[in-house]
Amino acid sequence: MKQPRGRKWVAYAASLAALGFLLAGCSQNGGTSDNTSDEATRNNQTKTNQQTEVEAPKEKGKISVTVYDRGNVPSTEGTTEENRWTKYLNEKGPSDVRFVAVPRWESKQKLNVLFASASAPDLIFEYDPYIKNPLYDQKQLMPINDMIDQYSSAYKQMLADYPVLGKVGTKSDGKLYEFARLSEVVPIHAVLIREDWLKKLNLSVPQTTEELYEVAKAFAEQDPDGNSQKDTYGMAISFQSGQVVDQIFQATRWVEKDGKLTRNWDNFKAVAAFKKRLFDEGIVDKDFLNDKNGAKAKQDFINGKLGIYPLQLNWYNFTTGELASLKKNVPDAVVTPIPYPQSPAGRFNPAFTNPVQATAVVNAHAKNPEAIMQYVDFLVSQDTVKALKYGIEGEHWKKGANGCPEPIDPDKSKNEVGYTADLQMLSSGILDPQCGKMEQQFNPSVPVQAEGLAMFKKALEIYLDPSKPYVDITHPEHLPQIPKDIDTISTNIGKPIEDIWVKAVLGGSGYTPEMAMKEAMDTWEKGEGKKVEQWFATWWETGREDAFLADDIYAMLKQQRGIN
Repeated sequence: MKQPRGRKWVAYAASLAALGFLLAGCSQNGGTSDNTSDEATRNNQTKTNQQTEVEAPKEKGKISVTVYDRGNVPSTEGTTEENRWTKYLNEKGPSDVRFVAVPRWESKQKLNVLFASASAPDLIFEYDPYIKNPLYDQKQLMPINDMIDQYSSAYKQMLADYPVLGKVGTKSDGKLYEFARLSEVVPIHAVLIREDWLKKLNLSVPQTTEELYEVAKAFAEQDPDGNSQKDTYGMAISFQSGQVVDQIFQATRWVEKDGKLTRNWDNFKAVAAFKKRLFDEGIVDKDFLNDKNGAKAKQDFINGKLGIYPLQLNWYNFTTGELASLKKNVPDAVVTPIPYPQSPAGRFNPAFTNPVQATAVVNAHAKNPEAIMQYVDFLVSQDTVKALKYGIEGEHWKKGANGCPEPIDPDKSKNEVGYTADLQMLSSGILDPQCGKMEQQFNPSVPVQAEGLAMFKKALEIYLDPSKPYVDITHPEHLPQIPKDIDTISTNIGKPIEDIWVKAVLGGSGYTPEMAMKEAMDTWEKGEGKKVEQWFATWWETGREDAFLADDIYAMLKQQRGIN
C-alpha cells in the first residue's frame, strides 16, 4: 500500500533529527573524526539526499478536458478556457488540465471534428447520449472500470454507495464507460402565469387546455396591463416554451399502450391544432419561429407583456434573473406556477431533473488514465463541489442564518461564480445533507428571493405528484442506445417530420393538422420508420428491465422527498 504522504514527511524529519544528533556527538568529542566516521557521515548524507529525491513532489499528470462554451464568461473574468475557475482547478487539483472549449449547441459538430483529426481531449463532458453513443459504437471511448479500480478512491466509494451510477454508465458490452452524478429531483419545466392578470380579468387558473386557450386569448385581447394598448401576448410557444406545450399534450415520440411501446401520432396532431389556433388568432407572437433561443419570449416576460410563460428553468436562477427583472419593471406583478392543464391525452407531471446523469466519457486514446481519474476524484469531492457552486468563503460567501452559503455581494457572485455550471458536471450537490437542496439556496430576507422560494415550494407541491404519470417513458438522456443504422433512419426522417408539424401551425386554413398527420405518417413509412418502431418495441419487451425509466425516477423522487 502506498504510504500516506504525511507519514513520509514525518519519517524524513526523524532521519534529519537523527543525523543532527550524530553530528553533534562528533563535535562534542573534540570535533575530530577518523575515516570510518567520515564514511558513515557520507553514507547518511547520501541516504538523506536519496530520501529527499524520493520525497520531491510528484509532477502533475497532463490531461485535456472539454468544457461547454456558452459565451457566458464575463470579459473581466477571461475566457471559457482560462478564467479564475479553470485556474483554481489547476492550482488546487491533482492534474495539469488543458481546457478545450466546445460550443454548447454545436458540440456534436465540434467533437466529430476533434475525433476525426485525432485531437479529441482525454476527458469529454457531454450530456447528449446521441452524441456519446456513436463514439462508443466507433470504439472511440475507453472503458473506465480498471481506471476506477486502480486509481480512484472518491468515485469508487460513490459507486459502492450508489450502484445506480454504474447502471446508467454501463454500455451494451457490459463495461462501464461513463462517469455520472446524482441530482435532486425537481421540476425543470413549468407553466408560469401572471396571477395579477387573472385577478384583474376575473379569471380562474385554467384546468384544461381549452381553458388555457381561453385565458391566453383574454390576456392578448383584454388589456391586462391597463395601458389601453393591444400590446400583450397571451402565451409563448417559441423554443423551449413550445416544448413545454408539447408536454402538456404528451406529444412525445413514444408512449406505452396496453403494455407495448408505440409511435405516438394523435397527440402531435392535437398540440399542432392548439398552437395553430393560438397563432391564427394572434394570441402568440407571430414571429415565434424566429425566436430560436427563446430570448424574445424572455424579454416579453421581463417587460410585463407576456401572460402565460411555459419554460425550462432553474428556479433559483430564474428568481434572481427573470423574476427580479420583472419586479423592477412591474413591481406589482405576481407570478405563480400552475399544474399542467388536462389535455386530450391526460394530465401529466412535467419533466424533472435527471436524478442520475451520465456526463463524462474518456477518449480511448487517452495516455494518462491515472491523471484523469485523480481529476475526476477531485471534481466529485464536496470541497470542490462547494467551491465551484458558491465560490470562496469570505470572498464570495458567508454562512447564512440556515448555516448554508449566502452571497456576500450577489452581483460579485453572479459575475465571478455565475458561469461555473459547466465545470460542475460531476458535482453531486445532493450529497451535502445540510445545504445540497435547491431550497437552501434562497435567502428569504431578500424580498424577491422570498417570492421565488414560495413559487418553488408551490412547484414542488403541484409538479412532484406521483399520482400523475410522468410525461415520457424516461428522461431523454436514458433512452436506449440504438444501432447506427436505426439511428440514421430516425435522424434522416426526424427533421422533415418536425417541419411538417410547423407547417401545420403556420399553414392557415389550407393546411390542417389532419393533413399534417397524414403527411408525417407517410414520411415515416417511406423513410423506413417502421424499422425504428420495431427496434423500440423489441427493446421494450426484452431490454427495459436494465433501463432507467420513469418508475426509477419516481423511486428516487420518493426516496429524496420521503414519500411513501
